[in-house]
Amino acid sequence: MPGLPAKLYFPDILESWPWPRRINSYFAEVKVESDKWIEGFRAFDARGVKAFNKCNFGLLSSIAYPIASREHLRTGCDLMNLFFVFDDITDEADVETVQELANNVMDALRHPHRPRPSGESVVGEIARQFWARAIRTASPTSMKRFIDTFDAYVESVVDQAKDRSDDRIRTVDNYMELRRLTIGGKPSFALLELGMDLPDGVIEHPVMEKLTEIALDLIILGNDIYSYNKEQAANDDAHNIVTVIMYHHHETLSGAMDWIEREMRRLVDQFGRLMRVEPFWPEEFDDQVYEYINGLGNWVRANDSWSFESGRYFGNDGLRVQKERTIVLSPRSK
Repeated sequence: MPGLPAKLYFPDILESWPWPRRINSYFAEVKVESDKWIEGFRAFDARGVKAFNKCNFGLLSSIAYPIASREHLRTGCDLMNLFFVFDDITDEADVETVQELANNVMDALRHPHRPRPSGESVVGEIARQFWARAIRTASPTSMKRFIDTFDAYVESVVDQAKDRSDDRIRTVDNYMELRRLTIGGKPSFALLELGMDLPDGVIEHPVMEKLTEIALDLIILGNDIYSYNKEQAANDDAHNIVTVIMYHHHETLSGAMDWIEREMRRLVDQFGRLMRVEPFWPEEFDDQVYEYINGLGNWVRANDSWSFESGRYFGNDGLRVQKERTIVLSPRSK
């Protein structure tokens, strides 16, 4: 693979994105509650605690769901924390272990009032408590959509574990197909519906499905370019679009970044054009559909803002990177 340049430049793809950064007014208090809840399980070692504190998932949720009620914001914060725990314990696990954990989580979500068996990983009880609280204020349609999409998410993490075991670097198309699931976007989008009752015909309409896919792809591509330096330094970058393009397209890092920039700009343009299509839903759902589509657009902004404001990818240097758009590449571990 071609050598790496000393610096990496991040294009500001969202400079004209019509959704500005906003934050939920309940952020401070709900973040404290959710973090205290997850910390009570003592699911992390010292390394995990440090990584968790850097991530500030309460901030992500509060930017992603800026108009959510207090109860629904708590659901969002708890979900981001559940994602982190599941990712943390499956990150280096073998395929059989990841499949078992996936089964435990889905059983807990499908039976939130049933005690978890002794000896099971703590993630089962975390999932159970999360969903038992969430369903108190969730609409029936959002609950069904969440369960279906979270099931697809955990199974995709199993597939990722298989790729890791086989040292497989997927093609661009195959990578994006899997990454649209492992990113956890669709379960997160289901929370936009917690107070809605959108029928399947609206969510599954081809235009809405395309808007959803574009939002996912913008989040994926943004996430992967921001996380690339951290991952390549740890020699853990096989599940990253930058590596995929460099490997299969025989590109330099600069060439891969140029490819991603062109693709993201194309997606931004396509999202805007789809926003202008004639309504494809019954008039009675106008307010809910517009709120949902705006929620998709806002999620793209939220992921971008959080990437710089939290310490997950750039430590204490995030706001400088957001302004100057460059970082110095870290040496790759041997």
